[in-house]
Amino acid sequence: MNINLNNKKFKALDNSSNGDVTADTIFHYRQEGDKIWASYAGGNIELGTLIGKLNDNKIILIYQQLNLKGEFLTGVCNTEITIKNEKIQLNEKWQWTCKDYSKGDSLLEEIKSS
Repeated sequence: MNINLNNKKFKALDNSSNGDVTADTIFHYRQEGDKIWASYAGGNIELGTLIGKLNDNKIILIYQQLNLKGEFLTGVCNTEITIKNEKIQLNEKWQWTCKDYSKGDSLLEEIKSS
C-alpha cells in the first residue's frame, strides 16, 4: 500500500476512555518519505505533536501533548493504515509513557475537503 499522508487531516471516530482525544480533536499530518509528523488540537487537547516513521502501511510514533487541565502528557503508538469508503483510517494502539502507563485504542478517519 502506497499512501501519502502529507497535508491530510483526521478526526477521531473512537477512542478508549483513558485517552484525551475526542471527536473535536483535529490532526494535521505531514510526510516526507518515510518520516511522519503532525500537530493536533481541539476537544480536551490544547496542543499536541507527534513524530513517527512509516513502514509499508504501519506507523510507529511518539506523541506529546498539553491538555486543557494544564498537564503535559507523552506516549507511544503503533498505527495501521487502512482505507474504508475512500477515506484513510488510522487504527491506533497506544500507551501512555506517563501517568498510569495504561493502553488504549483509537480510530482516526480522514477529513475530506469539500
